[in-house]
Amino acid sequence: MIKFSINKIIRTLISADLIFLSAFGLITPIFAVFITEQIEGGDVRVVGFAAAIYWILKSILQIPIGKFLDKKKGEKDDLYLLILGYLIVALVPFGYMFSFLPWHIYILEGIYAVGMAMALPSWCAIFTRHIDKGKEAFEWSLESTAYSFGTGVTGALGGILVSKFGFDAVFIMVGFIALLGAFLPLLIYKDIKPKGDGYFRFWRFLR
Repeated sequence: MIKFSINKIIRTLISADLIFLSAFGLITPIFAVFITEQIEGGDVRVVGFAAAIYWILKSILQIPIGKFLDKKKGEKDDLYLLILGYLIVALVPFGYMFSFLPWHIYILEGIYAVGMAMALPSWCAIFTRHIDKGKEAFEWSLESTAYSFGTGVTGALGGILVSKFGFDAVFIMVGFIALLGAFLPLLIYKDIKPKGDGYFRFWRFLR
């Protein structure tokens, strides 16, 4: 895991994000190639529709999910939804292995969108509450750097791995690495806010 002079919760969230999103970096640059070469009738229009389904559906869903989480006291719900969202998304690469028609891809992109719409507001909520005072810019930049660097490295590796082992092998790899990242937030289960803000501040004072 990443080790800096930052608290455990922030460190764990950044590490989980690095592992999870870097895994998908293996297939992001070559996903359009997969659609055009492996999907019957797959062309640039299918690629465009698949991207639209993901981005539009995620954008629509994450707002009500975020509002729902804001109404809940404590952070256990945030953590549960984060892990559940990650797990849903981690299953998508395995679905790609069995896809051969455009509508298969559309359904999987919809599932991908639902999972990320659950995970992103949850991750951001926990991260925002626990960011170290006076290190806000550094820790947000660390998160961005970790994600960008990891995605860049795995993006280069993805094409190499596909050329040597094929799409299915890479999809399996992505799925299992993403599952590892999905379960990593469990490490902070005992550290996050159990109830309301006032209770949490008092609990931390007693510690």
